[in-house]
Amino acid sequence: MSYEQMAYVYDHLMADAPYESWVRYLCGETERFQAPGSRVLDLGCGTGELSIRLIKRGFDVTGVDMSEDMLAVAAEKAAEEGVVFPLFQQDMSKLGGLPECDIATIFCDALNYLSKPEEVRDTFRHVHRHLAANGMFLFDVHSIYQMEQIFSNQTFTWNEDEIAYIWNSFPGEDPHSIEHDLTFFVLDEESGLYGRIDEFHKQRTYPVSDYLDWLHEAGFDVLSVSADFSSDPPEETSRRIFFSCRKR
Repeated sequence: MSYEQMAYVYDHLMADAPYESWVRYLCGETERFQAPGSRVLDLGCGTGELSIRLIKRGFDVTGVDMSEDMLAVAAEKAAEEGVVFPLFQQDMSKLGGLPECDIATIFCDALNYLSKPEEVRDTFRHVHRHLAANGMFLFDVHSIYQMEQIFSNQTFTWNEDEIAYIWNSFPGEDPHSIEHDLTFFVLDEESGLYGRIDEFHKQRTYPVSDYLDWLHEAGFDVLSVSADFSSDPPEETSRRIFFSCRKR
């Protein structure tokens, strides 16, 4: 599958994603808790949509993603928008050699793609090492409710002239995990035929208490835990949990 196909499918799937809400969250938290600077390490940056928005807000962004294809798309989108920023292909649980940052982010539940607790803990430790003194770490994750009540054993569909998909979600083998089986049919404008793209994704989350323990272990003070882009603490039916942390 070429990265042009992947980018089209990904950006189409994420067309309604609340990117501006993530930007507002970052701006609000970094102002409220006085981040030491504006250098941002955007982990799991994907096709660069959030990174580019942050650059336009005046942040100095470095993007990191494990997918070479996604990074190629991010570079192309940045050129189209007239911005330039460094991009690195790395696994967030094995970060190394990146520039020091004042703010590290893992948004859009990218952390949930790590399948083992050790990988999450390693990610926290590597983020801590790349942060400047008093640097901030902001991230979100799916809640257990989202995994087990919203995703589990559900089928989601979409049908338009240019793209259609069938998205089946079912419980994974690990606790609080989910597996997504996606099939896309994408129109090739030149041939007028539809091509099929199959994707399989696994995600896993943990109790808030686990994240808090791992953050403390890695050397972070947790400044705020909230839910669903609000300032309210998580409730039983919250879907997305946000953590604002500071390097000790």
